[in-house]
Amino acid sequence: MTSSEGGTFHEFGSSGTAPSGPVVVEVRNLSKSYGSVRAFEDVNFTIRAGEVVGLVGDNGAGKSTLVKCLSGALTADGGTILTGGGGSGLNSILSARASGIETVYQDLALIEAFDLTDNFYLGREITKAGWRRPFRILDRRAMSNRARTAVGQLPARFPDLDAPIETMSGGQRQIVAMAKAAFWGGQLLLLDEPTAALGIKETQGVLALIAALAEKEDTGILLIAHNLEHIFAVCTRVLVLRHGQIIADLNTKNTDAHIVVAHMTGAV
Repeated sequence: MTSSEGGTFHEFGSSGTAPSGPVVVEVRNLSKSYGSVRAFEDVNFTIRAGEVVGLVGDNGAGKSTLVKCLSGALTADGGTILTGGGGSGLNSILSARASGIETVYQDLALIEAFDLTDNFYLGREITKAGWRRPFRILDRRAMSNRARTAVGQLPARFPDLDAPIETMSGGQRQIVAMAKAAFWGGQLLLLDEPTAALGIKETQGVLALIAALAEKEDTGILLIAHNLEHIFAVCTRVLVLRHGQIIADLNTKNTDAHIVVAHMTGAV
């Protein structure tokens, strides 16, 4: 699969066998409007563990709003979001996280002056009893060991894990953000344009990480992307959102980019 920049994107996806893992999220009749403007309406889909599902659509199709509702940043007007544990009512980012949903936005939400460990545990620090109770101190050794173990299990390498994020490349920062989400998520990862603004080599690394996370077989991934080459490289299915509605749910092994574009533009 060749990119428009002259590189080649390898196919990381599955052999075509539909994942048989448990459902990690089920969306039923989800709707969201801003006054008279409909962002999306009656959206239905499921994602299983071990599955990478692409979400595509033209600008204004409702992708970002849908992701924000799944992440708990916005509350839908109607419908239900069921997670693997059967929970619903994701009305905050904290409630989504408690249900096993983590999101990586385009801005990554990393503190550039902090290192990998500090970013992993930002707001979730491990503490231990200090020498003067009841005061507690950060257990930096435990946090560092757990963060390093998690990163060590991924197909990514960093020259210095103790270096500030600001010294890392764009691809390395993206991988840190995704690794952090996978570390805390457990069930569903929402990835919003993770390869945007990355070069070909860094994009390959991010796509390889997505495939590796899916192979854990306990995590489902929803990948929002404009680049269909990336979608077909890692996704088992692709959802097409047009004018706020899911108009196609396609197996990537049984379709091609031309058909996806046709659905996006209303040609079919």
